Amino acid sequence: MTLPPTFQFSQNSLQDYVDCPRRFQLRYLLRQPWPAVESEPLSEYERLMEQGRRFHQLVHRHNLGLPEAELTKTIDDPDLRRWWRNYLESPPPNLPTTLRRAEVTLSAPMRDHRLIARYDLLALEPGRSAAVVDWKTNRKRPDSTVLTARLQTRVYRYVLAEAGTVLNGGTPLSPDQVTMVYWFAEHPAQPEILPYDAAQHAADGAYLADLVARIATRAASGQEQWPLTPDEGHCRFCTYRSLCDRGDQPGSIAGFDADQALDISLDFEFEEVEEIEY
Repeated sequence: MTLPPTFQFSQNSLQDYVDCPRRFQLRYLLRQPWPAVESEPLSEYERLMEQGRRFHQLVHRHNLGLPEAELTKTIDDPDLRRWWRNYLESPPPNLPTTLRRAEVTLSAPMRDHRLIARYDLLALEPGRSAAVVDWKTNRKRPDSTVLTARLQTRVYRYVLAEAGTVLNGGTPLSPDQVTMVYWFAEHPAQPEILPYDAAQHAADGAYLADLVARIATRAASGQEQWPLTPDEGHCRFCTYRSLCDRGDQPGSIAGFDADQALDISLDFEFEEVEEIEY
């Protein structure tokens, strides 16, 4: 069960492997259909997912140049209306303005495969600075240490530094020109701004290359069933929990990370997404 040569790693697939190797195997190698809902009540889960999708679509279309007034007319959900107002009145601060690219995908080599990053928004001042903006609709704002450690943070900044030349006037981006911004629809005045530097970039490159190598080695080993996570907290919102005898009841919606689920389910639904390889 080797990885196909065309397999592309993403922050979602790598996070799945770190959380639970068996989940990675089921989702990406065996293509196992999802036999269980992620959280309960199902209607609330579906509502949160739909709200997240609609917010991302609104912001995407706004960054493509659609008029604010026309977009506002389409909103009939009170939460979505509040998020939209927060976005318009309290956008991420101090973003570069020269070049804005919404819903763009960059990819860079990683061992014998490619590593891709799908960005909500890239804002650049070519030759000077580049910001990754990620829109979050979490009800609770994650802790800064959690955001810093997320594979999304490591992958997004690393790939932009590696593959951002095409958006930087043909000049390679220095890691210290890169910033990651998490903007929270429920907490618009509290964005998380994470700068980058050469030492972090080197550490991320080594870590990601080692992680990809470990996954490829395990895939080539012929191991029939990959190990389950020792942390059963990861199982509460995993659609494969019943296959692994880790319970058949979904976790409560109160502890569910709708943004993480949205990242995976979108992966990516926008037809306008453009992939740029380096």
